[in-house]
Amino acid sequence: MKEHLQSYITHMSDEKSWSRNTLESYRSDIAGFIEFSEQRSLKAPEDVNRTVLSLYIGHLKQQGRASSTIMRCIVSLRSFFQYLVQKGVIIQDPTVMLESPKPERKPPKSLTVEQVEALLAAPDIWSPHGARDKAMLELLYAAGIRVSELVNLTVQDVNTDMRYIRCNGSSGRERILPISRLAAESVDHYLKYMRDRLLKDDVSVKSLFLNSRGQHLTRQGFWKIIKKYGKTAGIEDDLTPHTLRHSFAIHLLDNGADLRSVQEMLGHADLSTTQMYHSAKKSMKDVYDNFHPRADKR
Repeated sequence: MKEHLQSYITHMSDEKSWSRNTLESYRSDIAGFIEFSEQRSLKAPEDVNRTVLSLYIGHLKQQGRASSTIMRCIVSLRSFFQYLVQKGVIIQDPTVMLESPKPERKPPKSLTVEQVEALLAAPDIWSPHGARDKAMLELLYAAGIRVSELVNLTVQDVNTDMRYIRCNGSSGRERILPISRLAAESVDHYLKYMRDRLLKDDVSVKSLFLNSRGQHLTRQGFWKIIKKYGKTAGIEDDLTPHTLRHSFAIHLLDNGADLRSVQEMLGHADLSTTQMYHSAKKSMKDVYDNFHPRADKR
């Protein structure tokens, strides 16, 4: 099979324009299976059947390979044997009906409450950019919204007096979400004293959060911002906007909130996404005020 592997890689390089890293991954996956087969005196492609492939998958599991690695290997082998069928080297593809392992669902990374407090305290609220960044970080943790929802907020979407925001998810479904008093105060401070200093000349811009040019702040721009404050706060783990979203959900649940209310706040269409097991009959606002670490308990 080794002679077919090189022709396959050459074919994929010419036909698919794959990157060097992708080609090397496929080569490595297939070469590992070829070595496994040759140790069992299976040197020709027609000697391979589903039983051999299943034995190889079991071999990878015994080696402690992650499910994602095994799934990638199966994809590589399917592509390889489909190529051999197309070239007439073999008649039947042995990977047909080959079962793939279920992907592992690792718990999302989150911050401790102390880490969140350090992150939210990092911006200098007496500078335009710092006040903006403080308001963004507070809102992200206060409402658990996605970064796309955060940067798409308009000035009209936030009510700091009533302490709620209006946002639209990827499905276009509108959500009205409660926010903490501290988040409302941070947004209020930014709007009253600092946003106009970022606005420049184009007063028609409705976006709540603006970049240095007075225009709509992008997702990429916020990624840089949160990473900067992560370093300032001494958070060594890789910090992303989604980390705060996960922290929001986990901290609510850790404090006793029910899964259905958290699912509604996050805007998950599928209840299984938040592993909903029980639904308590509490209003979203009550759950928020009772369980969010930074909610106003007065």
